[in-house]
Amino acid sequence: MTVTPPVRVLTQHALTGEWLSTALPVVDLEYGPELSGPGSLSGKLSPRLVSSNPTLADPGTTCIYVESSDGEIQWGGLIWDVRAQGNNYAFEAASWSSYLQKRFDLDGQHGGRGPYVNADRCDVIRNAWEYAQSIPDGDLGVVVDDTVSTSKIGTPAEPYNSFWYDVKCLGDQVDEMVTDQATPEYTCTTTWNADKTDVVKRIRLGWPRLGRRRNDIQFASGVNIIEDPEKVIAGDDYAQVVIGTGAGDGSAKIRQISAVRNGRLRLEAAASFPELNGTDTVGQRTDWERAWRQTMGAVGQVTIRNTDTAPFGSWQVGDDVYTRIYNAWTEYTGWCRVTGWTMKPAATGGPQAVIDLKPSAMYQYGGVA
Repeated sequence: MTVTPPVRVLTQHALTGEWLSTALPVVDLEYGPELSGPGSLSGKLSPRLVSSNPTLADPGTTCIYVESSDGEIQWGGLIWDVRAQGNNYAFEAASWSSYLQKRFDLDGQHGGRGPYVNADRCDVIRNAWEYAQSIPDGDLGVVVDDTVSTSKIGTPAEPYNSFWYDVKCLGDQVDEMVTDQATPEYTCTTTWNADKTDVVKRIRLGWPRLGRRRNDIQFASGVNIIEDPEKVIAGDDYAQVVIGTGAGDGSAKIRQISAVRNGRLRLEAAASFPELNGTDTVGQRTDWERAWRQTMGAVGQVTIRNTDTAPFGSWQVGDDVYTRIYNAWTEYTGWCRVTGWTMKPAATGGPQAVIDLKPSAMYQYGGVA
């Protein structure tokens, strides 16, 4: 995806497909995707404009898109929140997966598609979307990738169920499929269709991961990083002893402890993996949990400008990018994973991208299912 300063913001009725505006005059525009989440968009409109045409940004039923100067859609989602006060009319939007936070399984088992035994988590995600969009007035037009994974959920003894009486929204069910290690990942994307008459709203599934290691770009102080990033050293999350638990109840629950002595005050943390029913797999997952909890001083965000070192749009959600940071507080070099970003096309001094990062070593792929 090429990312260049946008020239158009468009809005569309989510149900009828009617175009409400093809050139919405938004100021203070910020937008971007995220890993296994919807990403967000925010901006402001003239109250006078909205008062004369209130359907331009009707929360809960208006799609909004950002199009670049080369005619590509960079971001799409649903407007959810509007705050009108004085001369300010601020709004916020989130991309397609946010819709399932407002939908529930009223029939149970995703309309007969469950229960799930040794089911591919990608299938559960697809079924949740298929069910949601099969209900009258519920078809948002989202397509989900046909990705296949080896990450399973549900056992003959304990199937994964979606009960009609459970008030867990479909969005939370999808989160259960992707928020652990060795599970699929997703991000939301939006593009024009072939003849540019309508948009393609997509949930892009990745297994064993989204993105790839990038040897052709980097984020570096003095090159494209334009602000000193904050260094976070949090003792609340730190632990060199982790107690991991898996499937089972009471004294039959699988338990593994991963511990090291490293000259620091002993700090312990608990981690639950109820879907794991093997001692080895619980042990591996517990080791991983301890390893990331011992990571302190990580840089979680960098702000960059558009350069040949990492042109806007050259990275994707999930990519590993070599990062070099040097300032009064931090000396860091290593691989970091892009977990999201926010484009600020009207930032002072020119367009900026705020990149969310996590150390690549915090992620493991495959091997634990």
